[in-house]
Amino acid sequence: MKKLIKNTLAIVVLFTALLANANAPLNDLKNAKRTTLTLNDVKKGDELLIKNTHGIILYNESIQNSGDYTKGFDLTELPNGDYFFELNKAIKIVIIPFHVSNNIVVFKKEKEVTIFKPYIRNKKNKIYITKLSLDQKPLDIKVYYEDLNGDDFNLIYSETINNNSKNIGRVLSLDEKLEGTYKIVTKTEERTFVDYIQF
Repeated sequence: MKKLIKNTLAIVVLFTALLANANAPLNDLKNAKRTTLTLNDVKKGDELLIKNTHGIILYNESIQNSGDYTKGFDLTELPNGDYFFELNKAIKIVIIPFHVSNNIVVFKKEKEVTIFKPYIRNKKNKIYITKLSLDQKPLDIKVYYEDLNGDDFNLIYSETINNNSKNIGRVLSLDEKLEGTYKIVTKTEERTFVDYIQF
């Protein structure tokens, strides 16, 4: 009889626990481990990545709609270590670091970084290069010209700008007789950017 009372009591406790959780929406229980990432003012075509400290891409998504972006991620399953979200936009890259330790995710807001990309445009035989560098980092510029066969690019100009300003600007004049395709490779803040122009 005592055994029957104990079993009945256990079943009552179990049903009480189930009823207590019955008021919680199913989505909340499902997403209890999820981290919600909200990004403002994204554009269609922006790229969202999750990377580890070795630069290995663990997640890659092309943003489908302009405006505000909100999505839940279960980051608790990642091995212990440092990671970051990277939002690759047309003119800048936003890096949002976070740390995972024993299934606990901590964002490092104070270490969030924005890298502004070099902006390159051409008008006739002139190449205009501008770059916002809040940390006054150097900018390495290399310009290549496509050979006549169209199967290789030859280096025709190289410069490293060690700036003491937050705004970098350079105007390069190309030989008007050398019409064709040019490749401009810029490096700054451990990033490489490649642009092609024709005139």
